[in-house]
Amino acid sequence: MDYSIDLRKSVVSFISKGGSQTEASATFGVSRKTIYNWLNRPNLSPTVRLHRKRKLDKSALSDHIRDYPDALLRERAVHFNVSSTAIWKSLRRMNIVKKNDEIFSDKSQ
Repeated sequence: MDYSIDLRKSVVSFISKGGSQTEASATFGVSRKTIYNWLNRPNLSPTVRLHRKRKLDKSALSDHIRDYPDALLRERAVHFNVSSTAIWKSLRRMNIVKKNDEIFSDKSQ
């Protein structure tokens, strides 16, 4: 959650005038940890978060799925040097779900 610059300045001003961090937290509805972070920063502007490079590249995973559609999760995990859970979570985020043909045909009857 981003707090406004005005709120940040008000909290820091309150503390610089002699108020405690606990009082500022109760007064302004901001956690003490957040206030502590604001006090230790060079400026009060929000930090820009960039996307980090993930160990598992989604485009490489989708290419692998296209090339090897019958590969198991554990086989994909070995290929990408990650855990099976990482593969499973990435597939869920990509909305790729493999259905067993027998199970699928049993539900349709």
